[in-house]
Amino acid sequence: MTRTGGCRCGALRYTLDAEPLATRLCWCRDCQYWALGNAAVNIVVPRAAVSVDGTPRSWDSTADSGNRMRRSFCGECGTQLFSESEGNPQNMVIRVGSLDDAAGIAPTMVIWTASAPAWAHIDPALQAFPGQPQ
Repeated sequence: MTRTGGCRCGALRYTLDAEPLATRLCWCRDCQYWALGNAAVNIVVPRAAVSVDGTPRSWDSTADSGNRMRRSFCGECGTQLFSESEGNPQNMVIRVGSLDDAAGIAPTMVIWTASAPAWAHIDPALQAFPGQPQ
């Protein structure tokens, strides 16, 4: 199935030509920044299945897992789009909110629950990990 997405202003567009490998809620501290205090909803996809029209801006950092991360976003409107880890070069993360149509996408796991605030609801029906799953 082909999915499309992009930023809010339309300056960046992408096409995904693969089904997600995983759909997760992430409570790592970095994702809480990107999601403005909540968990980020992300799909993990094969990097080779994503084509991007336009040039996103990026910010590199070291994640709590110790992996070097690149976070990509629109330089015009600031929409968060992708994350890429040096520790997992064959895959990348797409922010579900940037998809044009997220029908059929539902989280199956919650990661970095140890970083979630006390008020966070962790759905007991989802597989949960206190940090980064192997």
